[in-house]
Amino acid sequence: MPPAIPAPGRPSPHARFVVPVLAFCGMVVAVMQTLVVPLLPHVPALTGASPGAAGWLVTITLLTGAVFTPVLGRVGDMYGKRRLLLASLGVLTLGSVLCAVSSHIGVLIAGRALQGAALAVIPLGISIIRDELPADRVLPSIALMSSTLGIGAAIGLPVAALVMENFDWHTMFWASAALGLIDLLLVLWIVPESPVRSPGRFDLPGTLGLAGFLVGLLLAITQGADWGWTSGRTLGLLGASVALGLIWSRYELRTRSPMVDLRVSARPAVLLTNVAALLIGFAFYANSLVTGQMVQEPTSTGYGLGASIVVSGLCLLPGGLAMVALSPVSARISAAYGPRTALALAAVVMAVGYVVRFFTSHSLWLIVAGATVVSSGTAIAYSALPALVMRAVPVGETAAANGLNTLMRSVGQACCSAVVAAVLAHLTFTADGRTAPTLHAYLLIFLIAAGAALAALVATLFLPSDRPRDRAAGGATVTVSTSVTAARESA
Repeated sequence: MPPAIPAPGRPSPHARFVVPVLAFCGMVVAVMQTLVVPLLPHVPALTGASPGAAGWLVTITLLTGAVFTPVLGRVGDMYGKRRLLLASLGVLTLGSVLCAVSSHIGVLIAGRALQGAALAVIPLGISIIRDELPADRVLPSIALMSSTLGIGAAIGLPVAALVMENFDWHTMFWASAALGLIDLLLVLWIVPESPVRSPGRFDLPGTLGLAGFLVGLLLAITQGADWGWTSGRTLGLLGASVALGLIWSRYELRTRSPMVDLRVSARPAVLLTNVAALLIGFAFYANSLVTGQMVQEPTSTGYGLGASIVVSGLCLLPGGLAMVALSPVSARISAAYGPRTALALAAVVMAVGYVVRFFTSHSLWLIVAGATVVSSGTAIAYSALPALVMRAVPVGETAAANGLNTLMRSVGQACCSAVVAAVLAHLTFTADGRTAPTLHAYLLIFLIAAGAALAALVATLFLPSDRPRDRAAGGATVTVSTSVTAARESA
């Protein structure tokens, strides 16, 4: 891959607001990922759709986010990250308006697909931060930007629940559209175009191959529980995905300007970071999936608290606030000891959080405490992952590499969703005339999530050790900032 070519640029007169604006954009996009979760049980009655069709309101965002995040990251590296950031926010706004004006399930799914595609905002924002900021501000800024993925997810659930309790359900989509429009205006006003470019041509065959591989794989994972894990449809999709993945990999290794640079991705520093991201995504999502459902279970189950949908959503809010507070702490840990150490610490904290949850499943406040510990570990992990990626990839591939890392977190979340659904569906009993998951089902999920966090710890320990130059500013950051400054001065 040829070196990145800096393009002319100029300092922004509002440079001090760049990080807050990008972080706000990331948080809005992350909120979209969980916004409809409290709505799902009511969608059939509200739209006349089947429960299976209603489930696509979540599945489709996962699919479009998985496909567009690495693709838009690569296109941003080539043609301008701010341009793609604006395009992503425009797509989010359009998707929100579609959902706001209709109650037809097909239109809602189309709108949610557009909202999911905007997930690329987060890796694009991280890449802009790396290109624009002085070296000493890069680590804390990318820590905040990366953490928005978890912060927004934690905030989205209680906000959506409050809207459902007090307003028409379309209101939350109108609010999403308004936030998307505000994001667009702020980016146009505040965020400069990055001067760093990666040369080459757009890899259309590689893009189509990656899309086909990811859609087939994620469809099999997310729908396997409903279709049957041994059904012809599930096994056929998995087999086709593997075959297409092998063909795609062979093509990407031979083309001069690949969509995903597999040679860079195969480096231990990148590969193990992406494996850790998948496992951290799995461990994080279990916390979001089961907390609300567990506290809403009726008291007749013997363990449920019979909480309302609003209370169940609020259980995750302290975790979201903890993620905001801990993102700069994670950056200081990465600066002092290296991002590898920060990620290892995060995995341990998440495992400890699930141990707390395993033994404190009958008290609301202790459930909240355990969930907050898990979220705290997630904040540290999500802050450290981009720093690990950036020190291992060329500057011209920052957005694409962070897009791939964000994709791995999404794949981990998809796997977690499938595992949680399978466990809760198979370990059940009858309480008060209704079927409910047993307490052991929830406890098993906590053990599996803790195991995923410990597996992430093992992957992290095999990463190359943190070196003094990495601790200075996240690896290549100093070089990047210097090259950008030089490009601007010569413009």
